[in-house]
Amino acid sequence: MSTNWRISSFSGALLAAYFIPTWTIIAFRIMVSPIHGLYERPSVAVALFVSDYLQLTATATIRAAWLLALGRLTVAAFFAIFLAFLARPSIRKSGGPDEALGMALAIGGLISFASMVMASRVGEVAAMRLHATELLMLLGTAIVLQIERQVESRVERMALSRPEQGAASCAAASGASTLQQPQLLNHG
Repeated sequence: MSTNWRISSFSGALLAAYFIPTWTIIAFRIMVSPIHGLYERPSVAVALFVSDYLQLTATATIRAAWLLALGRLTVAAFFAIFLAFLARPSIRKSGGPDEALGMALAIGGLISFASMVMASRVGEVAAMRLHATELLMLLGTAIVLQIERQVESRVERMALSRPEQGAASCAAASGASTLQQPQLLNHG
């Protein structure tokens, strides 16, 4: 098995290890008992916001709870697809898992941000901390993923514009975004 893992792949795998079981359990609790599941700790801010500010009927609250559960399951599914793509070295090296990871980060970030804002509006400090932490984890991986894409595109442009330098210099430049090749400073 190849050890050529990019930093965003490693970070995404760690996020998947958290979000898949956690958000799946939360979503299934909401699906089994929508009102009770919505008022549990991970979703209480959304429940209080819906009841205090939107003043929805019981049926509309159940639909909102199921929509939240569907969003959480969608994020867990994209992380699972990301892990499946990550398991294949040929797909991992070509950057194939990036799209699934990007979708999981985007949808998860949107849900976490909306939940954080709702928690701040209803005064749920513990829920706000939880959603802010999840949002920061997702944003950190999104930033790393974006920086790696920029580095890779810059390396590809260098390879196309300067073919005389050869593949060795381009390979050394692209190694900056992997965990396989450490970069040491030259103090001399």
